Amino acid sequence: MYKKKYLIPLIFSLLIYSGQGFGQIVLDENQIPIPLEDFQSLNTPYTATLSFFYNLREDNYDPKIAAEALKLSPDNKSEAEKLAIKLKQIFDGNGVYVRISEIPNDPDYIDSLYSNQAKFFFDAKKLPLVYLEKTGREWKFSAFTVSQIEEMHRETYPYGTDRLLNFLPKLGNQVYLGLHFWQLAGLFILILLLFLSHKIITVLLDKVFLYVVVKLGYAYVGKKYLLPVARVTSIYLIVVISSLFIRLLQLPIEVVAFVLKILNAAKPLIITIVFYKIVDIVAMYFAKLADKTESTLDDQLVPLLRKTLKAFVVIVGTLFVLKEGLEVDIVPFLTGLSIGGLAFALAAQDTIKNFFGSIMIFIDKPFQVGDWITSGDVDGTVEEVGFRSTRVRTFRNSVMYIPNGKIADSTIDNHGLRHFRRFYTTLTITYDTPPQLIEVFVEGLRKIVDNHPNTRKNVYHIYFNNLSAYSQDIMFYIFFEVPNWAEELKCRHEILVSIVSLANGLGVRFAFPTQTLHMESFPEKNTLVPSYNSEAAIYQGKLQEFLTNELTKKDSPK
Repeated sequence: MYKKKYLIPLIFSLLIYSGQGFGQIVLDENQIPIPLEDFQSLNTPYTATLSFFYNLREDNYDPKIAAEALKLSPDNKSEAEKLAIKLKQIFDGNGVYVRISEIPNDPDYIDSLYSNQAKFFFDAKKLPLVYLEKTGREWKFSAFTVSQIEEMHRETYPYGTDRLLNFLPKLGNQVYLGLHFWQLAGLFILILLLFLSHKIITVLLDKVFLYVVVKLGYAYVGKKYLLPVARVTSIYLIVVISSLFIRLLQLPIEVVAFVLKILNAAKPLIITIVFYKIVDIVAMYFAKLADKTESTLDDQLVPLLRKTLKAFVVIVGTLFVLKEGLEVDIVPFLTGLSIGGLAFALAAQDTIKNFFGSIMIFIDKPFQVGDWITSGDVDGTVEEVGFRSTRVRTFRNSVMYIPNGKIADSTIDNHGLRHFRRFYTTLTITYDTPPQLIEVFVEGLRKIVDNHPNTRKNVYHIYFNNLSAYSQDIMFYIFFEVPNWAEELKCRHEILVSIVSLANGLGVRFAFPTQTLHMESFPEKNTLVPSYNSEAAIYQGKLQEFLTNELTKKDSPK
């Protein structure tokens, strides 16, 4: 709202400073002497323009002579003076600045820019329907222009504001500070209108709008996101009102042109700010959608999307401010930008490659935040995916930044996408373990797997698998159904502890590379070779004892 506090004093100071003259045209009378007969001549575009505008000046007001510059039909000859005044007001209301010294003074002038005919356009952008046309030996405002005066006048002064053009001058023509009294009164009314509009909009937003939003259950969203957008939109309404009523004051064309240019630039600027703030609302909506998904990669996508949209809004908004507001020709700028963009693309091809690599990561989703990945020398957990690089936390607790272009071209082993995590080891037992005990031990191992809550029950392999140099080998090949590496380590710990407990309960000894010298012939010395019972029922009993004492502990309430 602070912009409105400084806008009105600025306009007022400009009005006082520029209030010396009220001519629509700049005559440059101190530089180019103008013959008196040119003020009533229609021989060239120059004299026709001079005759029309000079005879509608306040100090030389003669609308009858000015109307001679209009090419009238039999139907509108009776309203010639009124049409001439309205056409002058159209020029004033649109802030079209006419420099008489720049008007061609050639009776045979040809418009080579737009029509290649005997026509002269004053401002093809602001007033494309207004032009002089040669008829016989005279230059006049074309019949088409005259037919469009009423419509253009309504567009310039919409919503019935054209009636104020006749009402305001009745307030008085006394001159104060270089302005007529009716202009000062109109300026006061405009300031009062803006002040009242500001107060009314503030009450509607802070009281009514916020109350409705809170009642609907969106208090946080309303205060943080919707209310700032609404306030900026209210500034746009103030600017629209200012641009609508500033034309009614018939101020010096220099002031009108300057003020309208500022207001026209403010409109796309405010719209840009509105869309800039709306991006936060859109990002908040997508963030809620991302929270509902299991993937963490879209959580990284939301801030990137917000930054991209904001950059896009700023670029497009700046172009609109330059083109529509400040009337800057942006075509050469865009042309130069395309050429410069090519050079920039060649110089920054690695950056562009990384950018498109990040896009491919978000589209293909080869991994997400929190996944353990392996790619070449990279081995760690993904922490963040950016536009240029991906941050990976290694198991040494260091951080690696890998360009996204390199990741997009590399082979990625995503351990985080595994449904099951394999655990494979070889259990080595001594050669003196009898076959009956081996069978019972293997059966016990299978029972351990079947009773663990996080193992895959339909696929596992536990077999007496090999006879190595110093041991009998049992292959232990199972899968864990866990979400991450920490849970996998926990399950490994539980399984291994159960295996050791089973071995101790059954009397199974694990082998390791040793050399044992057996000397059994000495008297009073017991042999080191253990004795085993050949009855399998004894070992079955020990297995049941183990299952009862060890595995049923997990099922009992704590």
